[in-house]
Amino acid sequence: MGKSNVSTDTMLNLFAEMVLDEALRKFREQYLYQEIDKALAEGDEQSFIALTTELKTLLSQG
Repeated sequence: MGKSNVSTDTMLNLFAEMVLDEALRKFREQYLYQEIDKALAEGDEQSFIALTTELKTLLSQG
């Protein structure tokens, strides 16, 4: 395998990892919003606080 192929493979692997990371982050964000809505509907203050704290952390990293 030539140097060009190794560089291309490395770049493709990095790109794939970035796409996967973004997809997982978006999935987690949607899940947190759903769970926050559920906690609000049920009046579960403890879960609401924990979930919103996690969501704030996730959004600050994005």
